[in-house]
Amino acid sequence: MFRLLTVYGRRYPAPLLLALGANALSPLLILIPAYVLGTAIDALFTETRAFTLPFVPASVVPTDPVGQLWFAVGVVVLAYTGNTLLSWAGSYGWTAFAETVQHDVRTDTYDTLQRLGMEFFTERQTGELSSIVGSDVNQLNSFLNGWLGRTLSIVVQLLGTGVVMLTLNPQLALVALVPAPVLAVLSYAFVKRIRPKYGEARASFGRLSGRVENNLSGIEVVKSFTTEQFESDRIRDASQTHVDARFAAAALNIRFGPSLSLVTGYGFALVLLVGGLWVVGGPPWIFTGALTVGTLVVFLDYTRQFTQPMAQAGMLLNNYEDVKASAVRVFALMDYPVAVPEDDDALALENVRGRVEYDGVSFAYPTNDRDDDDGPQPVLHDVSLTADAGALVGLVGPTGSGKSTLMKLLLRLYDPDSGAIRVDGHDVREYSLSSLRGAIGYVSQDPFLFSGTIRENIAYGTDATDAEVEAAARAAAAHEFISNLPDGYDTTVGQRGVKLSGGQRQRVAIARVVLKDPPILVLDEATSHVDNETELLIQRALADLIEDRTTFVIAHRLSTVRSADHVVVLDDGQVVEHGTHEQLLDDGGLYANLWAVQVGDLQSLPESFVEGVARRDAESRADD
Repeated sequence: MFRLLTVYGRRYPAPLLLALGANALSPLLILIPAYVLGTAIDALFTETRAFTLPFVPASVVPTDPVGQLWFAVGVVVLAYTGNTLLSWAGSYGWTAFAETVQHDVRTDTYDTLQRLGMEFFTERQTGELSSIVGSDVNQLNSFLNGWLGRTLSIVVQLLGTGVVMLTLNPQLALVALVPAPVLAVLSYAFVKRIRPKYGEARASFGRLSGRVENNLSGIEVVKSFTTEQFESDRIRDASQTHVDARFAAAALNIRFGPSLSLVTGYGFALVLLVGGLWVVGGPPWIFTGALTVGTLVVFLDYTRQFTQPMAQAGMLLNNYEDVKASAVRVFALMDYPVAVPEDDDALALENVRGRVEYDGVSFAYPTNDRDDDDGPQPVLHDVSLTADAGALVGLVGPTGSGKSTLMKLLLRLYDPDSGAIRVDGHDVREYSLSSLRGAIGYVSQDPFLFSGTIRENIAYGTDATDAEVEAAARAAAAHEFISNLPDGYDTTVGQRGVKLSGGQRQRVAIARVVLKDPPILVLDEATSHVDNETELLIQRALADLIEDRTTFVIAHRLSTVRSADHVVVLDDGQVVEHGTHEQLLDDGGLYANLWAVQVGDLQSLPESFVEGVARRDAESRADD
């Protein structure tokens, strides 16, 4: 919480100072009415002392009783008016401060998320991360907008009240202070018990949000498998876990609040008893001196002003621990180490020729599985290959052989465990991430479309004109189907593009890359969701795009890479063959067997190949 204020609070000193000043002065003004009332009672009604007020010159105080009464009323009205104005100023200052700081924390948290490596996202549900950026950051508002100001007011009020009471009657002031240590002990015990409960409550809410987001994302699968009741039960269980965690904290809070009120009530009764006996029959027990009715009235009011803030302080501790649990989650995310670092003096990848080299690259996906004694399992083993500038390179091989991983390493979504990847002679780790990724166009086998229109998805991240968007769509063989839609390019695609077919989403994604016009192109099963006729259209449309730029094509459909300048065959994370289509067929190796499967020549397949397919299938099922 200190970090929240020092890092973000210093950015907005004006509203913070306004709020702090208002909260410091406001409680001091509240002390005035009770003091004036006590003075008026003693001076005007019981006539036990003269009408004098601290810091008020005697020359401005009327000498007649009626004038003194009007003067007292005027001072009280001014005190309450000033307090109201300060309250308005403080509320404005805190609101302005809280909203701007909360905005900064939210955007910084999101920016941090975007900088984190892909391994971070594979271990966490989207809904849980959304709850941190949304719910947890919003939770900070109650601390910034209410807690801090109220805490300052309480401190000032306690100090001011205590000083005035000690000045008026030190002996009775000690009686009024009796509840203070009891309240302190209760608050300390409460904080120790409530802290872990709020932490679990926030964590359980994150898990619940993740479950809801996961189910809604897969609602089509839920409906098609008629598992609505099953998913409802899982949501109900996750929600009940959250309810139990919140109730455990609330149950403790329910007991804490009334206990504080009870102690403060006992304190008020004690002051009334001692003060009443003192006024009626003189100083009781060990007490000495005189006590006027007016002073007793002041003490009774100040006792309430002293003990109630202490009780409120306990409730503020409750609020603090709740907010702190959210702050811990927010800053834990901000402090998460970046797995793909970027040097401050990183080079800008400019005037790209497009020569790509993999030199002895090995890689294993990070894992948080503590039960895995063998550690992360390697996906790539000592892979070396070269793509000359402007070359078309095909990457083929069985599922799980490492083809897509190679391209993710080129984009620096991950960094290799050993070896190096070079673009135009420089290790990709020497380039800035923005310039490296800006030079590479990537179309995945499962393209992602954002909620919005087709036009917005094609022009994503650019200021492209309508003509440029249409030209890109034509290059991706998408213009025809887009034109036939009721709203054309302004058709909304729905969440993740659910309103479009798989082939349509694929072509919109290709159009997006066409508009980017990158010098290096990666097509990861880019035609996997289209039929043969559409694939032909896309391949012919892409011919101009592929020309004069380095292109990697990952394909299970080997006809896609038949015309490649170079075909690289991977198996179990290693390069086992490379050459042209014709050379690989003549070699009679893995590529030739995969081709036989594609053309239906199953009789020519060796038994070792069939056994390998069965083994890989069994391993993939075991991993699932």
